[in-house]
Amino acid sequence: MTHGSGSAGYPACMSGTDQKPGTGGGLSYAQAGVSIEAGDRFVEKIQSSLRRTHGPRVIHSASGFAGLFRLDFNEKLFKRNYREPVLVSCADGVGTKIKLATALNKYDTIGIDLVAMNINDLVVAGAEPLFFLDYIATGELDPAKLADIVKGIADGCVESGAALLGGETAEMPGVYGPGDIDLAGFAVGVVELARATDPERVEPGDVVLGLGSSGVHSNGYSLVNKIVESASLDLGMKYEELGGERTLGAILLEPTRLYADAIVRVQRGYKVKKVITGMAHITGGGLAGNLSRALHSGVDAVLDAGSWPVPPVFPFLQGHGGVSDEEMARVFNMGIGYCCIVRPTFAPSVAKKLDKLGHTVTRLGEIESGDGKVRLRG
Repeated sequence: MTHGSGSAGYPACMSGTDQKPGTGGGLSYAQAGVSIEAGDRFVEKIQSSLRRTHGPRVIHSASGFAGLFRLDFNEKLFKRNYREPVLVSCADGVGTKIKLATALNKYDTIGIDLVAMNINDLVVAGAEPLFFLDYIATGELDPAKLADIVKGIADGCVESGAALLGGETAEMPGVYGPGDIDLAGFAVGVVELARATDPERVEPGDVVLGLGSSGVHSNGYSLVNKIVESASLDLGMKYEELGGERTLGAILLEPTRLYADAIVRVQRGYKVKKVITGMAHITGGGLAGNLSRALHSGVDAVLDAGSWPVPPVFPFLQGHGGVSDEEMARVFNMGIGYCCIVRPTFAPSVAKKLDKLGHTVTRLGEIESGDGKVRLRG
């Protein structure tokens, strides 16, 4: 069942109401566990969420089977055209963080995580986000819960400058149990070929800037859930080690920080010079595992250990789970959600711009000659 495409209407592919057995005793879709009526109610609930992500690039599609989006556009409508546009795409999910949302019965922010996990990856390539699609699978369609999820997705798209162009909702009893939900997202962006990031441009002397995370983000939740279970932690409790103001559940459900808008704005401020030579979204694999992907084989990123603040949630989880330092660094972002490698002359100005755009920026270290590794010093 599609739940949206085009710029208005968002019709479902299947419409009508639950079917009842005919006089011949035949089975119905409803008896198989699929409610078409619930799907229709869900589609109606999400119209405003979808529409508020749309700008003039979105073209109305009357059929609703697929979304239309302008790429090569009229200069009178848009600020600029691309000379050599290259499409950039990615797909990702939120992993087992959805289990936490289910346990807390709070679904209005997990959609932000879904957008962030995709679009934060997208902008690493230097791309501008264009549009987003989502896939929601469940054992039993609950229109209110799924509408909350889509609202969060729309919130993330608005903040990132992407249109929520469409999606699919699959109600699959037998594949998913009661209350089970799974999420996947798909993002498409565009970058001018000459401005696409390339690890070969990273040079010794470049500065590594780290942008603070909002917490655990959306990686490592299988370990988080295991720690909560094995240590008998209470998701509804306000622990003093975590400041005593928010519940553990609220802290763990804090959505992934969105970096796209800030990165795109900074990139646009340098229309000629390529001052950012590399970027990395810090997800599974941690800081070292992801930053190394922005390097070529002739350089190392040398970072100052302890140069950035580590959110209290990480030592809290480590202590209650007895997790080693190495495992923590390998699984979690440990307080740095995104990295920019910047030419040294421009590092202060880039850091200042990112700070003004609401991000906590730390100078983590520099690039030195090496063999493509991330090294800690101090």
